[in-house]
Amino acid sequence: MAVARVAIIAPGSMGAGVGAHLRAHGAEVYTCLAGRGTWSGARARTAGMTVVPDDVELVRSVDVLLSIVPPGAAVETAERIAAAMTRGGVTPVYAECNAIAPETARAIDRTVAAAGATCVDAGIVGGPPRPGGAGPRVYTSGADTSGLVRLRDHGLDVRPIGPEIGQASALKMCYAMWSKGSQALAVGLLVTAALAGVSDPLLAQFRESEPELLTSIERRLPGMPPKAYRWVAEMEEMAKTLRDSGLPDETFMGAARVYQMIADSPLGREVTERRERGQTVQDIVETLAAWCAAPAAQGGGGASG
Repeated sequence: MAVARVAIIAPGSMGAGVGAHLRAHGAEVYTCLAGRGTWSGARARTAGMTVVPDDVELVRSVDVLLSIVPPGAAVETAERIAAAMTRGGVTPVYAECNAIAPETARAIDRTVAAAGATCVDAGIVGGPPRPGGAGPRVYTSGADTSGLVRLRDHGLDVRPIGPEIGQASALKMCYAMWSKGSQALAVGLLVTAALAGVSDPLLAQFRESEPELLTSIERRLPGMPPKAYRWVAEMEEMAKTLRDSGLPDETFMGAARVYQMIADSPLGREVTERRERGQTVQDIVETLAAWCAAPAAQGGGGASG
């Protein structure tokens, strides 16, 4: 089995987790930290990645690049890496792994193809890999997904689903409409109940009629606040997905506003590795209720900011 040489762009929580997982299964993993913050460097070192100085060196070092960045940065990242491929005279496979609308994925495919490289559409479903765990599912589509599929040999659960760019992104969008869109809905109803003074009877009603739903909220919501800034653009991409399908997009434009509110609040200013607030549903709700009730005191923040 040939050892895969993989670039991770960039070592956020998911990117670092995927990089560490691939490295633990024998792959060579590279990244570039130019323009990245302290936490990215710490994650890259913990994951055992080889750090190179710039994008040209990165594309020359690998067979496949995994773009795992905030959705709002996906297009700019593809343009930057495509330019590096042109300058470097190499064309590694570009796997677009971000939570974006199918049409955005197709635009990125055109950018990468203009540089002479193959683009693979990929949608990551599940959380970052943990030591000893199986890791997330990586659904993929495109005319030639073999460059990504070979990473199965290095522990990545890659699942081809179709021949067209945009199919993997569509699956990711539709799944996340529920898994992440429902969290925005949960925040809205729980904070509203708190402000109305009916939290206890509402939670009692959930326990009586929808215990599995309440369990899901209690499991998922505490991990969300540090990611809220990333999810704003993801909700906008969901809205675009619906709009491009001829469906109303207002639900997810509203969800984007909910996540922007959370990102602007004290909860959204923390990082995953160092948190003091928002690690329970109760604290999330109490903090956001106070934030919404006093936007002027938060320097123009709050729900109307």
